[in-house]
Amino acid sequence: FWVIPAVEVKIEVVIPEKERSKEEMSPNGKASPLIYKVNGTARHYHLEEHPIASNPYHNPKDVVEASVCHVKDLENGQMREVDLGCGKALLIKESGEFHAVGHKCPHYGAPLVKGVLSKGRVRCPWHGACFNIGTGDIEDFPGLDSLPRFQVKIEKEKVYIRASKQALQTQRRTKMMAKCISLSNYNLSSTNVLIIGAGAAGLVCAETLRQEGFSDRIVMCTMDRHLPYDRPKLSKSMDSHPEQIALRPKEFFCTYDIEVLTEMQVAAVDVKSKIAVFKDGFKMEYNKLLIATGNTPKTLSCKGKEMENVFNIRTPEDANRVVKLATSKNVVIVGASFLGMEVAAYLADRAHSVSLVELEHVPFKKFFGERVGRAVMKMFENNRVKFYMQTEVSELREQEGKLKEVVLKSGKVLRADVCVVGVGAVPATGFLKQSGINIDSKGFIVVNKMMQTNIPGVFAAGDAVTFPLALRNNKKVNVPHWQMAHMHGRIAALNMLAHGTEISTVPYLWTAMFGKSIRYAGHGEGFDDVVIQGDLDELKFVAFYTKSDEVVAVASMNYDPIVSKVAEVLAAGRTIRKRDVDAVVFLSFRTGDMSWLTGKGT
Repeated sequence: FWVIPAVEVKIEVVIPEKERSKEEMSPNGKASPLIYKVNGTARHYHLEEHPIASNPYHNPKDVVEASVCHVKDLENGQMREVDLGCGKALLIKESGEFHAVGHKCPHYGAPLVKGVLSKGRVRCPWHGACFNIGTGDIEDFPGLDSLPRFQVKIEKEKVYIRASKQALQTQRRTKMMAKCISLSNYNLSSTNVLIIGAGAAGLVCAETLRQEGFSDRIVMCTMDRHLPYDRPKLSKSMDSHPEQIALRPKEFFCTYDIEVLTEMQVAAVDVKSKIAVFKDGFKMEYNKLLIATGNTPKTLSCKGKEMENVFNIRTPEDANRVVKLATSKNVVIVGASFLGMEVAAYLADRAHSVSLVELEHVPFKKFFGERVGRAVMKMFENNRVKFYMQTEVSELREQEGKLKEVVLKSGKVLRADVCVVGVGAVPATGFLKQSGINIDSKGFIVVNKMMQTNIPGVFAAGDAVTFPLALRNNKKVNVPHWQMAHMHGRIAALNMLAHGTEISTVPYLWTAMFGKSIRYAGHGEGFDDVVIQGDLDELKFVAFYTKSDEVVAVASMNYDPIVSKVAEVLAAGRTIRKRDVDAVVFLSFRTGDMSWLTGKGT
């Protein structure tokens, strides 16, 4: 299946020299080169036309203007959600200036007024996405769209907001993007940019290239049968259909000339000839390459692993099938991983029984620590999930070709109509073994801060890479999180265009179980202590993970927006010591004071 935009006509507009400087700017306001050479041929950037006018609202009937407060109603560093009659906006005062943007995070709709304001940006309280308060542009992820920005004016000590009714209703804005000049000029077997993998990293890379004015050919290829979709929902919202979780509709790819080859697997890459060889023998030449293949789920090694009704959750079809088969039946989940635990939570009130098998003695011990793990385990037990800990599967037994029982090494035999395997994953990089691209002993692609591999013009991003994490003194780490994949894709795209941008984001993740979320920021690998504030029994807590007296990560449940606040501290390059934890919780959560973030507080 190919999604190939049908573009056959090229229209050139000649702009007077004095006006050209305005048009030759990238959407983020930074000048970008207009000519990019491919195979010796000069190709021109072509931004989608957006008329420049003093009044950005072209339809007066679509405009609303309202007085929302007195100038003294907001202090510096404060935010307020204001109602304009036909929709709401987020009014912000920082450094004596007022700004107005959309009030909901475009990712999942979190109220940004409950987020964190710091140094010209607001961070989402739920999943950590960041937006520039002056432009509305997204600066950290997850999510793809930016916030709409509204006009603010001051008259007679009153603050007025002028906004588009449509923007107030949609609460999102897609950045201006370039289009490909003329696809009719291209050979199907060659592209300027080839992206292997169509997850978050691949899609954000393609979108960023277009946002920066790149107007040459972009091809994405994926083994999946679908266009890019919201993969975390496979375990959090298992009955979602592909079209419900699509990150962009098919029309988007056609509009912005991003070609997608589905059900296409790359078997090898020849970096000297710059050719990708597909499993079916098809070859594609590239100029720049992004490898964002993600990972491959591990399978069981026991007898019966190949039988029917044993699943790795990899696609929407897998998730849908599990829900259908599990309803009112017996489910066994192997592995208390994020995927395993989320699947258990989702099926708990749908299945007749849910049993979870795990080698450790508590879930999430290595990630959240034993105390938090026990609190989570208790929540699951209160919701009828049965744990079988410190054991593993020795055999899967069938009856008439279908799964009937799961036999544990402890000797216990569990009734099972469905088995879901969530015992981890390995990087999907086997096809690169003979490529010359640097792969570490675990199979991860090694990249630098600009997401570049050891091969010029070859970049890598997402779950399949190790990269230098600024937060941990540039230690090479693998961070298989949705937010990080987005940022990897953006950094790779910018450096394909020679921007010289280095990654410096703070890892941020979340997990959802039984209507509750654990939020997490930082990188706690190797933590040696956990400092907990709040009440674990009530599932209202914040946990600080420390290593040698320094806080390296934080997790919370029902304690928003503490994780986003700590993420902003870490993003600012500040260090939180173990002895500071009490003050951090008191100042940020109980009083709302953010002055300690800039070093001005006590």
